[in-house]
Amino acid sequence: MFKKRFFTLSLFIFLYLLILTIRIIFLQVIHSDYLIHEGDRRTLRIQPLFVTRGTINDRNGQILAITLPVNAICLNPTKILNKNNIRYDQKWKDLSKILSISLENIIFRINAHPKSKFIYLARHISPEKSENIKKLQLPEIFLLAESKRYYPSGRITAQLIGLTNIDGKGIDGIEKSFNKILTGKPGKRQIRKNNKGQIIENISLVHQSSSKNIILSIDQTLQKITYKKLSQAVKKYRADSGTAILINIKTGEILAMVNSPSYNPNNVKYAIAKNMRNRAVTDMFEPGSTVKPIVIMEALRLGVIKENSIINTQPYFIKKHIIKDVSYNKQLSITGILQKSSNVGISKIALSIPTKKLINSYLKFGLGRSTKLGLVGEKNGFFPKKTVLSDLEKATFSFGYGLMVTPLQLARLYAVIGSYGIYRPLSIKKINTKTVYGTRIFPKKYIETIIHMMESVAQVGGSGALAAVKGYHIAVKTGTVKKVGKHGLYIQKYVAYTAGIAPSRYPKFSLIVMIDNPRGKKYYGGIVSAPVFSDIMNLVLHNMKIPTDK
Repeated sequence: MFKKRFFTLSLFIFLYLLILTIRIIFLQVIHSDYLIHEGDRRTLRIQPLFVTRGTINDRNGQILAITLPVNAICLNPTKILNKNNIRYDQKWKDLSKILSISLENIIFRINAHPKSKFIYLARHISPEKSENIKKLQLPEIFLLAESKRYYPSGRITAQLIGLTNIDGKGIDGIEKSFNKILTGKPGKRQIRKNNKGQIIENISLVHQSSSKNIILSIDQTLQKITYKKLSQAVKKYRADSGTAILINIKTGEILAMVNSPSYNPNNVKYAIAKNMRNRAVTDMFEPGSTVKPIVIMEALRLGVIKENSIINTQPYFIKKHIIKDVSYNKQLSITGILQKSSNVGISKIALSIPTKKLINSYLKFGLGRSTKLGLVGEKNGFFPKKTVLSDLEKATFSFGYGLMVTPLQLARLYAVIGSYGIYRPLSIKKINTKTVYGTRIFPKKYIETIIHMMESVAQVGGSGALAAVKGYHIAVKTGTVKKVGKHGLYIQKYVAYTAGIAPSRYPKFSLIVMIDNPRGKKYYGGIVSAPVFSDIMNLVLHNMKIPTDK
């Protein structure tokens, strides 16, 4: 009897061990890959290693955009046992007050995602507020570290610098143009956690590439000066907008690029969309009389006029269209045509130039061509593709109608004039050399002549006399053009320009000031934009310690 029981017990033990052995073999050998996968799925985690976005600085190191540490406030709805208690819990009331989110809104979000373990309550919360939330010790609430972009110069550089979205990606301006450089490449590491969430093993690491800072060509001091004076003019004349661009002639660096009205990039909630455009590159206008120096230079080069030529400037007809000036002059010298901004005189000169050569002269100076500066939304402008123009088209083309350019293209035109015909690529990034060698696109002697003629525009009796800067010789050209309406017809709205170089005897800077749709009886460039040119250039020359030459 005992032997039988012993045998039965031994058999059961043997069978149990056999089954256990088979199970172990199945788990460890046959089914091992699946179990390893399941174990890894429960314990392995990929942890991102974020890279702080690079700063944007002006040429002197002043910060124009910087990343600040902030927090996202997150909620785990599955931890909330009784949602109704939230309405009466003082801690939740305090949370609502800190975040400026109503309790009803919080409850609505919880009800919308009852099974979720993660929802955002608020993002970009300051460290001070985050500390106050931590003190509430709500187990359902947790914080995630993130970052927020801050723009110390605010409105002054808003359209140029642009913005990032809530996730730190550049979506406009410099932030978008140089997003890859500013962002770098995030890294990641693979870790193993235990059932308490503690890291017990670092398995692998993918290194991140560092973000880089960007040093712009912009001089923040000159940017402030330009913005202040431009904004005052836009307000004074109740204009739709204004744009001003300052260029270092020797290097092609953009020292200031401003638009008014602007917006606060640190609080875009109330920003008006049209005020967020960088009009210096996105908006196109007919350039008006600012192109007249090109016509005269080309005519001098071809020999169709001489410096001392006298032109009959009495009104005349082309077919049924009258060509006339604002103020009557029986005849004018070539200098006088520029000084008085005579449409009659310049059109007669243009009619003596072969059409193809006239068009090519505009193209040489970059009109209707992208500056390739790399800024978001830059337009190429509009340029007539045909090589044959009627006399009327040719006449109006000579005083800036029939083509469209951006303010930046006009600023580049005057930078080339200021460099005596040397074309240098424009740069929005700082260049660490005093002079950039460019390409000659026009003979120097004719540009020297035109600069001397343009000096008369800023003298007493000139159309740009209000652009004069005390103590300095300057060369300018004003312009006024009618705007084109929605249906392609000219309307009673105007764009007022003043563009020029200073000091004209040894050019350092080119500046363009454009006022779009000044309201009232005063809308001419010589009245509206010329004084702004004077104010800005005066402060720039003194700030940069340029010696007086007059």
